[in-house]
Amino acid sequence: MSQVSEAGEGARQARTHRFEPVTLGEIKELAGVGRPTVSNWRRRHVSFPAAMGGTESKPLFDAEEVAEWLDARPVPEAEREDDGRTPTYGDRFRAALRLRRLVALKHDGVPAETLIRSALAVIADSAAGDRPDPAAGREPGGREQAGQLEQAVAELLAGTPTPGAAADAVLGLVGRLESDLAMDATPAVVADLVAALVRRTAAGSSVISLDAGTGDLLFALDHARHGRITAVEPDGLRRELLGHRLRAHGVRGIGLHTDVPALRAEGCAAADVVVADPPYAAGERETADDGPLNRAVEAVRLLAPGGTAYVVVPSWTLVRRRTGVRSPNVHLREYLLLEDAVAGIVQLPRRIHPFRTGAELALLVLRRDAEPGRRGRVRLVDGDRIALRTGLGERWTQGVAEALGAADAPASEEARDLPVAAAGPRDEHLLDGGSLLPAHRLASPERGLDHFGASLDARREAAAALPDLREWIGGLGIAKREGPVLHRRLDEHVRAGQLKLLPGHRIRAEDVTDTGLVIIGREEMLGTLPIGRRRIALETLAGYPQAAVTERGDVLLLTEHGVRTHVDDAGGCVLLAPVQGLRITAYAQHQEQRAAGGPVRPGSLWIGPHPLARLLAAPRNQQRGSGSLVRRVSVRDMDLPQLPPEEITELEAVLVETDRHRAEVRRQLDALDALAERLAAGVADGALALRRRPSR
Repeated sequence: MSQVSEAGEGARQARTHRFEPVTLGEIKELAGVGRPTVSNWRRRHVSFPAAMGGTESKPLFDAEEVAEWLDARPVPEAEREDDGRTPTYGDRFRAALRLRRLVALKHDGVPAETLIRSALAVIADSAAGDRPDPAAGREPGGREQAGQLEQAVAELLAGTPTPGAAADAVLGLVGRLESDLAMDATPAVVADLVAALVRRTAAGSSVISLDAGTGDLLFALDHARHGRITAVEPDGLRRELLGHRLRAHGVRGIGLHTDVPALRAEGCAAADVVVADPPYAAGERETADDGPLNRAVEAVRLLAPGGTAYVVVPSWTLVRRRTGVRSPNVHLREYLLLEDAVAGIVQLPRRIHPFRTGAELALLVLRRDAEPGRRGRVRLVDGDRIALRTGLGERWTQGVAEALGAADAPASEEARDLPVAAAGPRDEHLLDGGSLLPAHRLASPERGLDHFGASLDARREAAAALPDLREWIGGLGIAKREGPVLHRRLDEHVRAGQLKLLPGHRIRAEDVTDTGLVIIGREEMLGTLPIGRRRIALETLAGYPQAAVTERGDVLLLTEHGVRTHVDDAGGCVLLAPVQGLRITAYAQHQEQRAAGGPVRPGSLWIGPHPLARLLAAPRNQQRGSGSLVRRVSVRDMDLPQLPPEEITELEAVLVETDRHRAEVRRQLDALDALAERLAAGVADGALALRRRPSR
């Protein structure tokens, strides 16, 4: 029995010699879970490894025992490995454990970029059979740290199947090492999407990777399928890291160039596939000639006949509108459209970049020669909606690829073809100077919904719930419309002078009082503050010369996470950003004619405030939200149906009457709430005793 115990203790010591003991906090970090999860594992499972030392407040655990215990716990919702096995927390724990020594060197003062460059150089030399030089890329005088680096890399190589996998693991540390390299890395799901789209091309195609970085897009492609592969990276550090990574993977024959002129000088003037993920500047480079869309133009010029390019760009490059003075960004965007170089635009899911959570991205699918049936048309795909429906995994990339390839598929909220130029005066087209973002352009009737049947059901339920209004509700005539209805974007109405857009303004908190003009902001639109509580004095408002005061009939909008509208029936309000307003320019004159008792033509008012508010808040406009951190709907990209004057008049009358009844019901509810509150308060304080009066 003692021999068995001694053998077990010897095996335990052998394991602990390989990796240093770990604390509960380190288990949390290495397994990629929260601290409560580790505490629950230890408290609820008697099989959790016992502490091998340390103190009661900071126990130490055998790393190998923890890894073996975590092997029995699969990572929820993780994608299966190539061999069909589900990854476990043990796999994640071991992978992070092998890199712990490298992270410790960063804490010892070694710069992150130097650490990554040195480790990759050692791994590349090892893969090539050369004698490793752990001091490569380092300043002289760090022999002790160089030895630690060599030992850490040796442990990493011993625990990974190939040197290429070890190099990929080191580059995966850029986030933990707080390196700036993480900011420009291509998200893995974006690289997977581009690889899935490239796989549709024939084998043997040549590839050029612009702004290759450390090779995120390049290594997502299957090198064995392609012929000549060339990479362009102007940054010296990234180019060096990419070279080490290629050597570690044993990839030969890939040319590395500093810029496109150097690429052309080597005779690599065209390729069948071009991929690019330009780095993002700290500020939006809308006025710069070398902005993100410049890479898209370069990619098209590098395409061989029949080739395709995939370029990742910030979404703002597609959203900016044409103004009196065209910016370089708008000029390049219209140049690509006029050259018929844009085959598709894919809006990527929000918050897809792990380190640039505020960046909203899109993927441009560019072509050199359009197929005869695709000329002059662009496929818009809302990958954000597809990801919400399918999840960020293989099904997402397949859904986007199918949406891009299904040229004959019917229009939907997720994908639709739009012409570059208008065939008729009222046709929607992409050269109208508006946004090209799929979320702003794609809108269609709710699928799978019978509007006629749903409206009849709603009318029946309203009549049952409000018996006093049964006669009025029953008199609402509902019929199916014959023929299609044209829609026009709000931007067209604004440019035509039919609507005026009123921006909200920022008002300092110390200028908000309880007297003066009413302020309407986000809180009032959401109902968390009653309208009228926040106000601003007239003399204080004079300090905000740009602030506009609403008029009677203005429609107020809050377009964050949907669309909320409110009709200002009194006027005299000040809008607090992000609330905006829409003014029907003909409404004031219309009201004056009615007040004077003069004749009012049925078509004198093209739309009323209440129909405008309700139509803007319809689901087809609610779906147009974009933005990575806060989902906002672009007011100018909303649309309205073009209805005859008599229908607008009828809709206005019905909605005004509906709002009147809603206000009456709301007044009754407020009165009941006030009664219940006062009764409960009196009983709670011992001042009231309630007795029901006997019925007569």
